[in-house]
Amino acid sequence: MILDNLIRKNVKNMSAYSSARDEFNADKQNYLFLDANENPFDSDYNRYPDPYQNALKDAISKIKQIPKQNIVLGNGSDEVLDLIFRAFCEPKEDEIITMPPTYGMYDVLANLNDIKTVQVPLKEGFQIDVQGVLSAITDKTKLIFICSPNNPSGNLLQINDVKNILGHFSGLVVIDEAYIDFATSSSFISELNDFPNLIITQTFSKALAHAGIRVGMCFASERIIAVLNKIKPPYNINQLSQTKALEVIQNFDTYIFQVQIIKSERELVANELKKVSWIQHVFPSESNFLLCRVDNANLRYGQLLEKKIVVRNRTNQPLCENCLRFTVGTPEQNQTLLNTIKDLNS
Repeated sequence: MILDNLIRKNVKNMSAYSSARDEFNADKQNYLFLDANENPFDSDYNRYPDPYQNALKDAISKIKQIPKQNIVLGNGSDEVLDLIFRAFCEPKEDEIITMPPTYGMYDVLANLNDIKTVQVPLKEGFQIDVQGVLSAITDKTKLIFICSPNNPSGNLLQINDVKNILGHFSGLVVIDEAYIDFATSSSFISELNDFPNLIITQTFSKALAHAGIRVGMCFASERIIAVLNKIKPPYNINQLSQTKALEVIQNFDTYIFQVQIIKSERELVANELKKVSWIQHVFPSESNFLLCRVDNANLRYGQLLEKKIVVRNRTNQPLCENCLRFTVGTPEQNQTLLNTIKDLNS
């Protein structure tokens, strides 16, 4: 892979915005800062946050066992994904490959950035059609998106299939690992040194229980990270979010414990759902949700909504006809769901 051939021409030639904290960043207690036109009266948040979130990256580096130079953070993973599009895809020229059914934002961001999406549907069992993907690659293909564990199906995509694509594609492969903490397989972060065209995204929204602070993580080679840093907004993670994310990592064991509960509950709920007459199939899951094929998804979705239980109707997605997606809740929430479903069954 020759990265220079993948970067958008205008991005390659542009000069990055230089904020006041880019030009001078030091211990705030030892300097009088009169350079950024901030309000001088202390409110705890009157100063701009660290544009490169160094303290937070240091903490993430330790738990992910990856150098901070290989990390860029976004205002949620969606911002990270958008940065990848804007850094590497020429509008009206380049293409991406997605594998439906999958996370819908890949197509949305492609449309937003005027990039053609080539869809290669997953095979039955929600695994990659490797030959289909490799055959779909053209000289215009810049990005291939792989969601593993996949949303909405919940399964891990086969590691050898992913590596096959990484090894035969000269563009960038983005692996969305939003749900990896619920899986039996480890992250592809350990493969970064072997595949320079690999980009991995993760999030604080799922296992780390902080969807509300909007912090997404991206792991890649230093050269790819440098390109993304070049185009990202200067203060894209606000101080409140940086502070809260640090607290999350400091209490990391709490969230590991919660993940174990969710994984245990996932198996319990799956086993109970298999006993319900109108649920035809419960798909294996390595995420925090269960995809189920039912007799009539629209009917069952409406019935659950009448009982004030909101699930996700995925019936319009490829391979997901009459499928509902159930998020695994707390033990109490799961029992409420199961009791309600059993009432519908009677």
